Amino acid sequence: MSRHFVIFNPVSGRGRGRRNIETYKALLDEHLDDVTYRTTTHAGEERDLASSASDDGYDVVVAVGGDGTWGNVADGLVRAGREGIAMGILPSGTGNDFGRNLGYDPKKPQEAVHVLAAGYQRRVDVGWIDTPSAPVYAPDAMEQRHFLNVVGFGFDVAVIDAAQGARFLKGELLYKITALQQLSRFSGVRIGITGTDGTERDGTHLMLTVSNGRYFGGGFPIAPDASIDDGRLHACRIQDVSPFARFKLFNLAERGRHVTSDRVEVLADDGFRLNFDEPPRFEMDGDVRQSAVATVEVKVLPEALSVVAPALA
Repeated sequence: MSRHFVIFNPVSGRGRGRRNIETYKALLDEHLDDVTYRTTTHAGEERDLASSASDDGYDVVVAVGGDGTWGNVADGLVRAGREGIAMGILPSGTGNDFGRNLGYDPKKPQEAVHVLAAGYQRRVDVGWIDTPSAPVYAPDAMEQRHFLNVVGFGFDVAVIDAAQGARFLKGELLYKITALQQLSRFSGVRIGITGTDGTERDGTHLMLTVSNGRYFGGGFPIAPDASIDDGRLHACRIQDVSPFARFKLFNLAERGRHVTSDRVEVLADDGFRLNFDEPPRFEMDGDVRQSAVATVEVKVLPEALSVVAPALA
């Protein structure tokens, strides 16, 4: 019998997390025998709770939220370094993109709990940002960080900033509407990219994402060939284009067809050095951070985490 430690993030999904607590508790009590519940009280607390659960010998630490919640719990567990512990995820966030990589449907909480109860585990890769950065809510807390799904620069951050001010939109629609608004406003950013294999690129970019998984932004297959267990990161560089061409690329990206454009290139490698004109702000699993320096080092840690997931067909 496995011991489960469940962490609820009540502010995930712009309030969806709080509304889903009782639904998930009822399902978990029905399908699991040994469950401990905790609810976060401030941003980033889920990482410390995950670390404590690891120290206390729990078998599975379950993160109920979205990509930011899952990324924080993953960071806590990988740092703890304990063998025999797994991470479970229950979707309750805005984008839920890492869950999509595993086959979770955010609209079906009962199915997600059934997967958790079945207990099938798979090893997945984790990303590592070797450059100190801090979350915008704690600017003095500079540190290196693990990430679970994606790191984004440029347009990606502008969309998240705009989404923070949206009052009525939620979920996937929130990302898509705010992205459409920013397509005509964002000015572009210069990025130099160097892969560990020696590949070099430079220029003004609309956006750069370094992905562990396939999806980001509420379901966009930004890195169509990426897999969370392939031992690679996939850097999708979208060069800056005219406003009209931006809208065209946005429409193509919804279906993963943006990679057919000569202004888009996906580089697959086990690490990248990213050079900017000044220390960049970037998003990591949906949370915005500020880098301490103008060069950001990103690499993959193959099979660094066990995750409870649907059984592979």
